[in-house]
Amino acid sequence: MTKRTIENRLNFFRKSCSQHQIDTFLVLIEENRRYLSGFTGEDPQFDESAGALLITDTQLLLATDSRFETQGRMEAPLYEIYIYKAGLIKSLPYLLKRFETKKLGFESLRVSHNNYTKIAEQLTSDLPAVELAPTENIIENQRVLKEPDEIEIIRKALLIAENIFKDFSNTLKPGMTEKDAAWAIEKGMREGGADMLSFPVIVAAGENSALPHAIPSNRQVRRGEPILFDWGARFNGYCSDISRILFLDTIDNNFQKVYQTVFDAQQMAIDAIKPGVSSKAIDAVARNHIDKMGFKDKFGHALGHGVGLSVHEAPRLSPLKDETLEPGMIITVEPGIYLPGKGGVRLENMIRVKEDGAEVLNRLDMPYVIK
Repeated sequence: MTKRTIENRLNFFRKSCSQHQIDTFLVLIEENRRYLSGFTGEDPQFDESAGALLITDTQLLLATDSRFETQGRMEAPLYEIYIYKAGLIKSLPYLLKRFETKKLGFESLRVSHNNYTKIAEQLTSDLPAVELAPTENIIENQRVLKEPDEIEIIRKALLIAENIFKDFSNTLKPGMTEKDAAWAIEKGMREGGADMLSFPVIVAAGENSALPHAIPSNRQVRRGEPILFDWGARFNGYCSDISRILFLDTIDNNFQKVYQTVFDAQQMAIDAIKPGVSSKAIDAVARNHIDKMGFKDKFGHALGHGVGLSVHEAPRLSPLKDETLEPGMIITVEPGIYLPGKGGVRLENMIRVKEDGAEVLNRLDMPYVIK
């Protein structure tokens, strides 16, 4: 990530802060920190933090602890590095006084009620004039439109994930457990260049494939049943996300209809994607086809979502969301049909919204019935 890239992002972000009349912004969400600074420190868990950005119109500061001091100086050269010893909250009054802060914006999705209370108490005691301003999705909305370099990294993350799957499919045999299959895919992505996984690999055989987010078990795969795979590689911070269904040796007529319905619904939705179209309308294209083919209420989740530094981000292709598609968005299209006690089919591709329509980023082309 170049210095110029970070500067351009910061310029855009500062304009957003100005529109909200926020003079200082506290950035705590891991992906947003990375997006605006280059700092790749990872939060160990929700109630632990690798650090925070404080951004004003003229100042940039990365507040962290001693574990990340060297990393911060290397990865975020535009930022002053401040090492807190008693935690971020106790340091805030000193830092905000330095910045002459009047209104502190923060990410309401990341600050817990417990921490909000502590921050409010600290500021009431030391800096009562500072106004706390909860915000939602200011940086996430900026991240929705991917820069050319981001798109190329996502392509690489997708290529890593896809490259291993054909080789893996040659090893898939009756008797292999879901856990063994998931580990083979994970190992292949790691060895193929992935920094880490986008999310834990899903492998679900037979009746388990009716569970959209099944956890791999010791259940063995069998001939003729649907075997659902959902996996993705993370590369240079960016995610890929794919779903495929395989059948060993044969497929019965019932699941042939299910598969064809899902395949057609996906293609119809992709064909409908173009700038200016509502994400809700794209979801309806796939959902209406599935309903018409006799599978009403068997497709319970949204059609798709954005992918970038997070595996699930805006925009959402959903009957509950109405967002306008724009060139530069990267989204998934993943219709599914789930028949409890029998099995399910989901197909997921990654799509780039372009000026003239949709570009399918996937290159994985293989039969869904393998001998």
